[in-house]
Amino acid sequence: MYVELKDINKTFHNYKASDHVNFGIEQGKLIGLLGPSGSGKTTILRMIAGLEQPDSGDIFINGNRVNDIPASKRGVGFVFQNYALFRYMDVFDNIAFGLEIQKKNKKEIKDRVFELIKLIGLEGLEHRYPNQLSGGQRQRVAFARALAPKPQLLLLDEPFAAIDAKVRQELRSWLKEMISRVGITSIFVTHDQDEAIEVADEIIITNQGRVEQMGSPVDIYKKPTTPFVAQFIGQSSLVNDYTSLIGFEQVEGMHQAVIRPEFIRIAKQGELKQYLSAAEEGIVAGIAFRGDNLEVKVQVKGQSFTATRSLEKESIQVGEKVNVLVYRLYAFDDSKTLLLDNKAMEDRNSVYI
Repeated sequence: MYVELKDINKTFHNYKASDHVNFGIEQGKLIGLLGPSGSGKTTILRMIAGLEQPDSGDIFINGNRVNDIPASKRGVGFVFQNYALFRYMDVFDNIAFGLEIQKKNKKEIKDRVFELIKLIGLEGLEHRYPNQLSGGQRQRVAFARALAPKPQLLLLDEPFAAIDAKVRQELRSWLKEMISRVGITSIFVTHDQDEAIEVADEIIITNQGRVEQMGSPVDIYKKPTTPFVAQFIGQSSLVNDYTSLIGFEQVEGMHQAVIRPEFIRIAKQGELKQYLSAAEEGIVAGIAFRGDNLEVKVQVKGQSFTATRSLEKESIQVGEKVNVLVYRLYAFDDSKTLLLDNKAMEDRNSVYI
């Protein structure tokens, strides 16, 4: 492993920011640290950078224990969410700053800066100041400045947080492409699920100072291993009594469940030709337009679910009675989750009604 954290603990006063954190990252990977506010993800990033010290445990970069190595000697580049550019320096000087600290010669500095300006697509803007750049351009300069000293590891703290939605979407693709081209091991912090799923090679989910799960975006989404991950990832609906739904039986010790929107089909009465006997009757409680589909909230047996419905299908109205087919759900106890399929849909005698 290129980056390893072994049994890391960190406490701020009475707050346990890191609670026995363990994980390893392979060289060249782009890792997303994902979790809600206060889950400990930024503390992990800052300890790897050397900006905070763990109370116990060990941090390794490229096989070397770095606990006692100062931040300036760790070979780590850091990109802050607020850019942290020097407002009195132009683009060229901002990018050159780390190289000048390293006392590189002028030709080497010039060559490296222009190499990076070309990489980030800002040719011709090298003499502009930060206040003459857009938010996306400033973030690209911050990225180039972090890369200039050729660090062995790049850390990014919510790099898109200060940028508007449209530019943020563009920068996600740009960042993934740039890091792939440079080939540098990178870790970025985010609380945005879409951002992590779209950009990261692997995701580390944090919660209350602990690592809940680590894996590829697909595995994290399709195979949540803990109740927190099942509820946190996706737009899940919490169900307090899943056994009241047709086709689902009680699993010992598992009394609650979550249902993802893609686990549900909402149909107008008379529209569902298959599995009607496995469907519930529901009432449409709310409808929201989401661009390429409708987000529909529906009440079933006193419980609220969220699903989607294609714009190509016949419209439905708030208050309308509909058929609600729940394909599957994640049941969970205090420590694990289990994917359950609707057993009523497995009965071939009840398929066609």
